[in-house]
Amino acid sequence: MEKNIVHTPPSVELEELFREAHLAKHRAYCPYSKFRVGAAILTSSGKIYSGCNIENASYPLTTCAERTAVVKAVSEGELSFQAIAITSDIEASFCGPCGACRQTIAEFGLDIDIYLINPKNECKMYKIRELLPLAFTPRDLQKTRATHDIIE
Repeated sequence: MEKNIVHTPPSVELEELFREAHLAKHRAYCPYSKFRVGAAILTSSGKIYSGCNIENASYPLTTCAERTAVVKAVSEGELSFQAIAITSDIEASFCGPCGACRQTIAEFGLDIDIYLINPKNECKMYKIRELLPLAFTPRDLQKTRATHDIIE
């Protein structure tokens, strides 16, 4: 699943999305890990919502940048997303979303474009379905379930 590096944003719209992700990274609250992450999500209505990681001394309460951006968008009534851009300070590679963030993004569709961006503004693009191939989605909750258990 190795992707080619794209050296410039493919469109003006994505250039703005990438810029918002970079700006969000600079707002990260990460006094423990010192690992800054920024994300920006593009809604189907054309709005962009950004988010940064927010750490907590009680580590499990930390919120990732991607989920922060999704929560901000959903709290404003947005439920349809085209793309999300994610950036960190990693220079020689790209930082992908954690499993929880992949699942959160997949909740809103498996064809959302995920742009991983490095500090040089180079990117790689994936569909969320590529990053989470066996995603548990709302459709799974509609599937017929067994009415009995097999116990031996």
